[in-house]
Amino acid sequence: MQDQPTALELLQAVRSFLQDQAIPRLEGRAAFHARIAVNALAIVERGLELGPAQSTAEQERLEALLGRPGSLDELNRELCSRIRAGEVDLDTPGLAEHLRETTLAKLAVDQPRYAAYRRATGEPE
Repeated sequence: MQDQPTALELLQAVRSFLQDQAIPRLEGRAAFHARIAVNALAIVERGLELGPAQSTAEQERLEALLGRPGSLDELNRELCSRIRAGEVDLDTPGLAEHLRETTLAKLAVDQPRYAAYRRATGEPE
């Protein structure tokens, strides 16, 4: 049996090639599009690395907030429904913390160099 690279390893290899080998040899529009591709691959990498733990933490926060177990999707739908109905608002214990943590988790994948994210997490800018 041969060991196969993981999806994350494949993404990292492609991103490294583009970033280290291809982009320095490209100019203009092609270089611009290659940088966009590198950024997109980096987002997918971070999603694969961080996503499972983030989803578990979000589900645990929602279960505590809503007082019942459930899938992440159904708990999010219920939270939205309760907010729309006025049953839950920012004065509800745990809601603001949940929203903050969920937003920071999304930024950790999408924009980890975003200045406001770095300030919120205590990372140097």
